[in-house]
Amino acid sequence: MAGKRDRVQVMAGLLLGVTALCSLTLLLAAGTSAVQTFAGAHTAIQATAAPQPLRGLTIAVDAGHGGYDGGAVGRVSGVAEKGLNLDVALHVQKLLLAHGADVVMTRTDDYALCDDDPPIRKKLQDMQRRAEIIRINDADMVISIHMNEYAGRSESGPQVFYREGCPAGRLLAGAIQEAMIRGLRPDKERTALGGDYYILTLGVPSVLVECGFLSNREEEARLMQEDYRRLAAQSIVQGVLDWQALKMEKPGALAAVDRSGEETGD
Repeated sequence: MAGKRDRVQVMAGLLLGVTALCSLTLLLAAGTSAVQTFAGAHTAIQATAAPQPLRGLTIAVDAGHGGYDGGAVGRVSGVAEKGLNLDVALHVQKLLLAHGADVVMTRTDDYALCDDDPPIRKKLQDMQRRAEIIRINDADMVISIHMNEYAGRSESGPQVFYREGCPAGRLLAGAIQEAMIRGLRPDKERTALGGDYYILTLGVPSVLVECGFLSNREEEARLMQEDYRRLAAQSIVQGVLDWQALKMEKPGALAAVDRSGEETGD
């Protein structure tokens, strides 16, 4: 009985040895590409364990306009900003998720957030519904994506707006503005500005990002390029990462503005 067991163990050992030798032969025959494949798989496993500095944050990403409301229009291309805004917003969403944030989108396709014939102005209902999405999801931050335009064609450069007088918004806007200057290297380097925009009055750090001017021929051409819009999204998210990394106690946001009583209009 013992002799039979010994013979089985010897045969099993030989089979394992042959299997290992065949695997080694195949790997050597495959050459560098096989090694790269195994290395790539190992890298992918490591990437899933990478630090996620935005974990714990819920960030609302708002693609401006949509549906009947096209927003600004390219002077040369005739392209409405609504689609460009959404494209940048979806890239921002993907990057924020990769860094660990929970992301709330106010829209994910070409539609407005209002009824066809509402009892109040369409734009007001649209903004109220965007605000409601942000509120019910308890967002910690709002990033609203837009494209700019101006009567003259010489104005250019990305610009970030925050709620006037809100230190929390100003800090976030400054970080994103600087990151966009570094990332996009615009001809005109603008500074973050305070503004009076509905989407910035919800009681959390909020910014409205104008990615560039569709009224400027050269900048419009860049904004029409997928790679440039992706770079804009990367710069926005880098600004959020820079903000998050600040070694300081961040100021609080101004209280939310109650606009539920705003009257009907056209």
